[in-house]
Amino acid sequence: MEPNKRPVRLVSAISALLVGLLFTMFIGSASASAAPAKNSYSPNSLGLEVQSAILIDADTGQVLYQVKQDDVRPPASMTKMMTEYIVLEEIKEKRLKWEDIVTVTKEAASTPADGSQIYLAEGDKHTVKELYIAMAVGSANDATVALANHIGGGTEQGFVQKMNETAKKLGLNTAHFTSATGLLDTTVISAAELAKFARILLQQHPEFLEYSKLQSYKFRERDKNAMVNWNWMLGSNKNVTSFKKFAYEGLDGMKTGYIGAAGYCFTGTAKRGDMRLISVVMGAGSKESRFYETAKLLDYGFNNFEKKTVVAPKSVVKDAETVKIKKGVSKSVPVVTANDMTFLVKKGVEPQISEPKVTLLEEDKLVAPIKQGQVVGSATYSYKDADTGETIEKKVDLIASEEVEKGSWWRLMFRAIGSFFVGLFKGIVDLF
Repeated sequence: MEPNKRPVRLVSAISALLVGLLFTMFIGSASASAAPAKNSYSPNSLGLEVQSAILIDADTGQVLYQVKQDDVRPPASMTKMMTEYIVLEEIKEKRLKWEDIVTVTKEAASTPADGSQIYLAEGDKHTVKELYIAMAVGSANDATVALANHIGGGTEQGFVQKMNETAKKLGLNTAHFTSATGLLDTTVISAAELAKFARILLQQHPEFLEYSKLQSYKFRERDKNAMVNWNWMLGSNKNVTSFKKFAYEGLDGMKTGYIGAAGYCFTGTAKRGDMRLISVVMGAGSKESRFYETAKLLDYGFNNFEKKTVVAPKSVVKDAETVKIKKGVSKSVPVVTANDMTFLVKKGVEPQISEPKVTLLEEDKLVAPIKQGQVVGSATYSYKDADTGETIEKKVDLIASEEVEKGSWWRLMFRAIGSFFVGLFKGIVDLF
């Protein structure tokens, strides 16, 4: 009987081996589909392992580096920056106050538990400020929806309509919002326009950073633990054991994000000296890598660029040294630039700046009296980046460098008579 059993055992062993191989191949295939393969990222000189990215100067909007920046992708919780912007706008316009009480709706309390939240119950009452900080620090989806309900007439979709109207007004042409939180993958925007929006947010509401830089926040006194900021790159985390390897000098904002369709995302901003940069990475492979890739971008910016002043404040512009005015003690007024003209350029490179394009106010607006410092026109300078080919334009006001009083009736009358005879004499000369 023993000889007859050997073939059966051999076949069973081979079958088991084949099943094991097939299972290993299946698991390997599934793992590969769970995260982008390393070689699926677009080749780039910084070795960024992201689906898209951009780095800009916060002051001018000048693009310093980009990878597939115009691809339209889900931003995940970076969507909340628009919600934060609208809240700040409502406060600015005095339609909302930080101390206003928000009553949590059923919709907000029913926010899916598969994301960040502070476990609000229907009927809970909290101030706008409490909910805003929960959104900014802990990326709390239920707090976000509660604020959206409060501003949007009771529903999240009412607020979403406001989000899209705001995006259109700000010129964010790739942006389409379907939720206030970013939990839906139907919300989309490009990295380029997300950076553009982040710049608008910082320029119009610098107070945003007061909240985005908070390391933690205890929402309720009874809460056992405080919520911890998802932005592990905060410069203030340099002494926090868990995050010090991510902490980046000068970084004080802005927003992380993750859903399956988006991958790991991060919009960051850091300031060193007089330079503030804004970066966006979308579609990174892990929580940690989105910060490592951001550091590559910011390092490139801070290590390779510097601000260069090409026009000093109170400078005289060629061919616009003076401006003619009407009805003044003088017929013209000296003109200078209101402030300096600075561009961000590669270190060690002398920027080639074009001759300025001068635009003066209409004649009927250049009438005495003219005050010192009064704007009388503008000068536009342009600089072409040799690496990107992008032309950056900056405009500076031209102002009167001294005061010109209105001329007396007698002065203006005799000036008119003099002009009449000068014109008459010239007309006679032209006859011969």
